[in-house]
Amino acid sequence: MGEAQRKTYTPAFKAKVGLEAIRGVKTVNEIGQDHGVHPAQVGQWKKAILEQAGTLFEKPRGPKPVAGAVEPDRLYGEIGRLKMELDWLKKKSGISL
Repeated sequence: MGEAQRKTYTPAFKAKVGLEAIRGVKTVNEIGQDHGVHPAQVGQWKKAILEQAGTLFEKPRGPKPVAGAVEPDRLYGEIGRLKMELDWLKKKSGISL
C-alpha cells in the first residue's frame, strides 16, 4: 500500500473557512464537516486569523516608492560585461557583423 498523502489547502480556502468560523453562524464541527476539514484545523485557522488581524493595517498607505534608479552603475557594468562576452564569441566563431 502507498503512503497517505497529506491534504494541502490554499490560503484562500483557509481564509474562507476561518472567516466562516469567526462569523459564528455554524459551529466549528459543522464547518469542518461541510468543508471536509477536521474541527481542530478550523479552530487553528480561526485563531491565526484573529491573531494576525491587527497587522493588516500596519503598512503605510499611499503610493509605493518607485525604485527609479536601480543601481545604474551595476547595470552599466553588466552591459559592458555582456558586450565583451559577445565580442569574444564573435571573434571565436569567425562571425563579423
